Amino acid sequence: MPSIETTTSFMLVIFLLGFTPGPDNTFVLMQSISRGRRAGFIAIAGFCVGICVHTAAVALGLAALVAASAVALTVLKIAGAVYLGYLAWQAFHAPVQVLPNQQVGAGDGLRLFMRAIVMNLSNPKLLLFFVAFLPQFVDSGAGPVELQVAWFGLCFVMNTVLVFGTIVLCASWIGRGLRQSPRAQRYLNRACGVVFAALGGRLLASA
Repeated sequence: MPSIETTTSFMLVIFLLGFTPGPDNTFVLMQSISRGRRAGFIAIAGFCVGICVHTAAVALGLAALVAASAVALTVLKIAGAVYLGYLAWQAFHAPVQVLPNQQVGAGDGLRLFMRAIVMNLSNPKLLLFFVAFLPQFVDSGAGPVELQVAWFGLCFVMNTVLVFGTIVLCASWIGRGLRQSPRAQRYLNRACGVVFAALGGRLLASA
């Protein structure tokens, strides 16, 4: 298994990366502000599943094959941009619901969970990160490569829960008062739409 020093270095880098603005943490932020703490943690759970898939792909060598194909990466970027555009459209057309203690039902929770998984898997930058960055911490003399990759994937999941969980707690506290105002919630929905549209446009421009 990787040494404590290697694991600590890896955790420090991905901790800082977790606070870097991107589609995943922005999605968690917006969901937590507009729908509350439960929605934010459901989104985190979906992202963790996506991270596990990315980790398995790297361990099996599949991610390297995708990253080596310009066509595959372009298709992935376009798919991610289209999905972000769809989320922007949904945000702009979301109904205003003024509920001080808004609850996310089972059906909404499942849709949110699946949406987070799709967002995570359709993020080509995350795929490239796993392909280019994660193997740098793998030591062929520290045991089976697959187990080391799995270990770093687990570290990534724990970091996601820690960093994104902090975002959820802070954002849901801020949004608690805003969700009680129809005007504020309308602005929140529009802000979500603008952010998702901008992220999608940036992703599409890089395709």
